[in-house]
Amino acid sequence: MTRYVRVLAALAVLSVALTGCGDGDGKPSAADPAAARSAAASASASPSSGAGSRGTAVKGPPTLAPAAGGLTPVFERGGAAAGKTVALTFDADMTADQGPRAASGERFDNPSLIALLRRLDVPATVFMTGRWAEEYPTQAKEIGNDPLFEIANHSYSHYAFTADCYGLPVVGEESMASDVQRAFTAFQKAGAHNVVPYFRFPGGCYDDKARRALAPAKVTAVQWDVISGDAFATDAEAVAREVLTGVKPGSLVVMHCTRSAAPVTEDAVRQIVPELRKRGYRFVKVSELMKH
Repeated sequence: MTRYVRVLAALAVLSVALTGCGDGDGKPSAADPAAARSAAASASASPSSGAGSRGTAVKGPPTLAPAAGGLTPVFERGGAAAGKTVALTFDADMTADQGPRAASGERFDNPSLIALLRRLDVPATVFMTGRWAEEYPTQAKEIGNDPLFEIANHSYSHYAFTADCYGLPVVGEESMASDVQRAFTAFQKAGAHNVVPYFRFPGGCYDDKARRALAPAKVTAVQWDVISGDAFATDAEAVAREVLTGVKPGSLVVMHCTRSAAPVTEDAVRQIVPELRKRGYRFVKVSELMKH
């Protein structure tokens, strides 16, 4: 069993949602450079905007053309033209049935991680569930209006799109596209503007049936080629080592932004960013990486 499989199995067994990223009250301070960036934020990107083939000049974020048979396309890393770029992505998970835990006062955010990304001026893509955006609309809006970040879709419910996906409940094929659209609606209601038409399968689990069922949502599925192993990790140096060893030009890294279940991610990022910059890497969002 790979390290990532063990992590996902632990997530299912412990029923801990890896959720949240954003400042505590969702309001940048006057000295926060995010305020200036937010003032320059671009207009809202429709989830279906930017449809077209890779490299084609289209309005909105780039997407991949549907695969053979009309299947939802899957993007895992940038091509050779990406050069020494790397995209850090952070999953903000909250399952549809986590409401009682949130109501009892449990918090799943990691404001210091987001603040660190701002201080280091590191662009990032946050794959957010719709349920999380409903629970923390102020934070979703704050992230989605900062041009340093972009919000991508991690489903509404964080239920699996295939059977036997680490114990997660399963979304029926007939409900997959609507589950994804429901998340986009949650982002819109929260007031998040910088939303891109990308989707990450919960648990990373998918098959051709799921890709076909998802086609009406008109998204590009985004996976990864570098697993950080930050979930439930207690050794920031080990997480940083995993990333630094795995990154290649055009890499796409999967991490999490939660204090409860990924407590060392901030410390790992603090090590990862300067070292990759020392090696000549430039950090980009998925939307830029997908251009190459």
